[in-house]
Amino acid sequence: MPTNQQIVLDNRPQGEATVDNFKLVTTETHALTDNQVLVRHHFLSLDPYMRGRMNDSKSYAASQPLGEVMIGGTVGEVVESKHPKFQPGDKVVGMGGWQQYSVVDAAQPGALRKVDTTHVPLSYYLGAVGMPGVTAWYGLVKIINPKPGDTVVVSAATGAVGSAFGALAKARGCRAVGIAGGPDKCKYAVEELGFDACIDYKLHKDAYSLAKALKDVCPKGIDGYFENVGGMVLDAVLLRMNAFGRIAVCGMIAGYDGQPLPLTNPALILVNRLKIEGFIVSEHMEVWPEALTELGTLVATGKLRPRETVAQGLAAAPEAFMGLLKGKNFGKQLVRLI
Repeated sequence: MPTNQQIVLDNRPQGEATVDNFKLVTTETHALTDNQVLVRHHFLSLDPYMRGRMNDSKSYAASQPLGEVMIGGTVGEVVESKHPKFQPGDKVVGMGGWQQYSVVDAAQPGALRKVDTTHVPLSYYLGAVGMPGVTAWYGLVKIINPKPGDTVVVSAATGAVGSAFGALAKARGCRAVGIAGGPDKCKYAVEELGFDACIDYKLHKDAYSLAKALKDVCPKGIDGYFENVGGMVLDAVLLRMNAFGRIAVCGMIAGYDGQPLPLTNPALILVNRLKIEGFIVSEHMEVWPEALTELGTLVATGKLRPRETVAQGLAAAPEAFMGLLKGKNFGKQLVRLI
């Protein structure tokens, strides 16, 4: 059996996460038993939620145990199988973690899924046609539930979730407005992702300045907002929300280092009778087939053109993850493992 490199969580962050929280180790993969599958990972997904798992604190999911392989989505190829539904050469997506190989109990529902790479590149199953894409779909369709002509806004607009959100919103006849960091990301959002407008939050020092920019590009107000960031951005959007607006809360990356994110003007929730709902996409597996079908079609027809930032080699994962938390990635952050 092949030698396997892994990255484990060595110690918990004290404030901001650093590369020293992780440790690269080498292990041996064990022989397979009935229903197990050995997968060679081609790509590892890096996602903001991983930062929250590094803390030893109450959250919607258990903390990442110390000394164990970091959690993470992976795509790859079956090398060996003792499960009748998987054969060597099959391309698969799963939660293999920060390592080169994983041994998966394929009899466990949802543990491993075969994917078709005829029209969709394998790496896209970790982004646009994977968990991030379904996250965008659920927040838009099930919580914001827009009507044609509605104005919808998403923060982190050029990331894996935001880019899918833009394409899904335009497919429903909405005015789609993004918030992103830097002129290059905003240009990409408008020219390649099809957003009607995109605001560079880095040009604004406070929520009131950002809210003014939102007023200029959302003259009819905001009907729906998909939240990935929190902090100043959420404060600004609340100032522009229409009555009976809907906010889907997916992430709060501005607060992932453990600092509280106070809300400046919560009375606006009452004044505008807003619906605000947080969600975890893994708790809604019933929508995944429908969402993935639409997302795959958008990619195959060129209506969703996601971008990727790819780090090379498992050892590069911690540094790439730090960059992701600081917004240095452009599009979906991946690590190529082969």
